[in-house]
Amino acid sequence: MRKFLYVICITLTCLLLIGCNQFPNEVHSPDDVEGRFIGALSGTPSLRLADDLGTAISFYEPADMMASLRAGIIDCAIMERTTAQELVSNTSGVRILMEPLVEYDLRFAIPMENRGLLNAVNNALDELSRNGTLRGLSNRYFSRGNFNYRSPENIERTGTLTIALSPDSPPFSFTDDDGNFFGMDVDVAIAVSDILGVNLEPIEYDAWELVTAVWHGRADLALGWHPGEGEGLINESEPYASTVQVIIVRR
Repeated sequence: MRKFLYVICITLTCLLLIGCNQFPNEVHSPDDVEGRFIGALSGTPSLRLADDLGTAISFYEPADMMASLRAGIIDCAIMERTTAQELVSNTSGVRILMEPLVEYDLRFAIPMENRGLLNAVNNALDELSRNGTLRGLSNRYFSRGNFNYRSPENIERTGTLTIALSPDSPPFSFTDDDGNFFGMDVDVAIAVSDILGVNLEPIEYDAWELVTAVWHGRADLALGWHPGEGEGLINESEPYASTVQVIIVRR
C-alpha cells in the first residue's frame, strides 16, 4: 500500500511539473461515473459509494484528491455537497456537476431488538423538530447559519448510551487533535441524549463499520452510515436531516 501511494505521489508530482492537467473531462452526469477511477476521502461514506460504483481511490487530504483529479489520475471525485462547495471554491480547474449523484436521509441506526430505544429516539427527534433545533443545525452545517446547540443546565442523567461515529466525515462527524468529536451528527446525538437524560459515549469507527458496530452490540447507536447497509440488520429512526453526494470533475 505504501509503495502504491509512493508511486501515485511521484506520478502526480511529475505530471504537475510538466503542466499536464489538461486531461479532458469524460464525466458529465451520474450515468458516466460507473466503472471510473473515483476519488473519495478516507473513512467517509463517499468512499464506500465510490467503491460500489468503480475503482475507489482513497485520499487523506482533500487538496491531494483535487490535485490528482486535475492531473488525470482519477476521473472524478465524490464528496458531500457542503464540503465540496467549499473545497471547489478554493480550487482552480475543477467544478461540481449540477446533477447530484445521490441524496438520502440521515437516520440513527438502532439495534433491531431495542424497540424501546427506537421509540425514545423518534420521540426526541420529533421534539427537536418542533422546537427548531434540527432546522437550526441544518442551517448551521449546510447553509453557514450561526445556530449553536447548547445543552440545558442541570439535566439529571441516568445511564450511558454508546454511539458509533466516523472520525473523518465532515461536516457530519470529525475529530480534533485531541480526539474530541464535532459535527452535525454529534450535535444531534447530544441533543437527543439531553432529552433522554443519558450520558453519551462516542466510539470511533470507519463509516462502513457503523452498522455492524450496532448489529454486533458494540454500540447502542450509530450515525453516518449509508442507507441500504443496514437492511434487515438494524432499526432505522425517523430522519433528522438529508445529505447530498455530488460529483467533482475537471473543467
